[in-house]
Amino acid sequence: MFSKIGIVGAGNMGSMMAFAFNELGLDVSIWDVSRDNVDGIRQWIDQGKFTGKGKIQAFDEVDQFTKSLGQDQKLFIFSITHGDPADSVLDKIQDSLQEGDIILDGGNEHYRRTEQRQKRCAERGIHWIGMGVSGGYQSARHGPSLSPGGDPDAINLVLPLLEKYAAKDPKTKKPCVTNVGPAGSGHFVKMVHNGIEGGMLSTVAEAWSLLHYGLGLQYEEIADIFEHWNSEGELRNNFLLDIGVQILRTKKTPQGDKQGEGASKDGGFVLDDVLDKVVQDDDDTEGTPYWSVMESAARHVSAPTLATAHFLRIASGNRAERLEVAKKLNLPQPKPLEGIKDKKACIEKIRRAVYSAFLASFCQGLELIARASLDEGWKVDLSKCLQIWRNGCIIQSEAIADLLQPAMTESLTNVKCVDAVARELHKHFDALKDTVLAATVADHYTPALSATLEYLKYEAGAMLPTKFMEAQMDLFGAHGYNKPGVKGEDPGPVSKGAHHYEWRPA
Repeated sequence: MFSKIGIVGAGNMGSMMAFAFNELGLDVSIWDVSRDNVDGIRQWIDQGKFTGKGKIQAFDEVDQFTKSLGQDQKLFIFSITHGDPADSVLDKIQDSLQEGDIILDGGNEHYRRTEQRQKRCAERGIHWIGMGVSGGYQSARHGPSLSPGGDPDAINLVLPLLEKYAAKDPKTKKPCVTNVGPAGSGHFVKMVHNGIEGGMLSTVAEAWSLLHYGLGLQYEEIADIFEHWNSEGELRNNFLLDIGVQILRTKKTPQGDKQGEGASKDGGFVLDDVLDKVVQDDDDTEGTPYWSVMESAARHVSAPTLATAHFLRIASGNRAERLEVAKKLNLPQPKPLEGIKDKKACIEKIRRAVYSAFLASFCQGLELIARASLDEGWKVDLSKCLQIWRNGCIIQSEAIADLLQPAMTESLTNVKCVDAVARELHKHFDALKDTVLAATVADHYTPALSATLEYLKYEAGAMLPTKFMEAQMDLFGAHGYNKPGVKGEDPGPVSKGAHHYEWRPA
């Protein structure tokens, strides 16, 4: 077991990791390129906020940082922005590294870049493990969901420590960490987690909007509804609903929070201070949702709930352009839902629609992992992915995990073929359809809900309009087609058809 750990990055995530590993009894050394971040850690040390058995030191100089870890096998966690920063730090410390040292990259890195660093480090006998860390800085402090991927022997060396650090499943007390697989599989699984998260975030935002603007419910009323949804049934113990309750009940105070944000003598809700734009994608601080969409297209996995959720974020980011377009198009704005005679029944349909979109997001993400695992030879266990998502992460949703985990296999590339999953999606289809129809008539924004509805329709479609599309492609490109009812062609393999008709001579 390791007794020391070096943390690169003293921002929100890195500093919370320092607290956690200190309390596990490790000596913690922490360094950051930002002096302000390092000074912040020093202030916490001076104030006695670190209460663990191990000692903690903050360093301005990277050489002193690495020397503090001694001459034995060293263990690092990188908690920094994806892309060039990690390469820059690796350049800085490479002369201090020796054979057997282990680096856990806890950033949201692209899995191919992780594999490049693994190859670079392996030439010197150093182990680079791409480790997804989910749950935000609160979970980094109290136990996140972890998905390490890389050299199996190196992962097995650090796994006992990670099992102590990781969140625990409330039902089984098992740690929410596993050896995901080789190469970049750990970061790939975290990337997909974030793609699923995007679909779920959009869905719950759409539900909030329907309840507030469509049914005229006040924030406290919606908080009660979310709390009820989160307490039982198909949406029980869902992280996003849980934090949604907190957001909807958080009121402004004269003093605001500890930074003074949300201060008001007139009261009101902090949520009303939040503008409707998500910019994390526009400024490249967050790449995983985009990568998920690109990977789903590249690996031929239909993932429209994840994709449309991401495109909503993109459209929201440039508010200046959006307001200009709003003037030009002059489209109707969301109105109260029409013809609602039984509000309670309508709320229940929205709940079931949310569940459908959440479940579809999981299906799309798991199918993407399964396809990539087959393509790359990773042998990722989908049931273990669901295990690490049971606590400490943003997509935590107990009922969905209970449904999916027992049925998962390594090569399951279409989760909807599982009888239990198919029954659930069929059972709630009408509620999803009714919700989308009502929202459409009242001009509400429902990209994730609408995409889920269409996804289920065409994924289960036996007479798709692509018949006409295939004919047109054959006409202008001689792409070929298969014939209906012909053995070996219908349904046949996913490959180019054997037939071409000369629709229009060249």
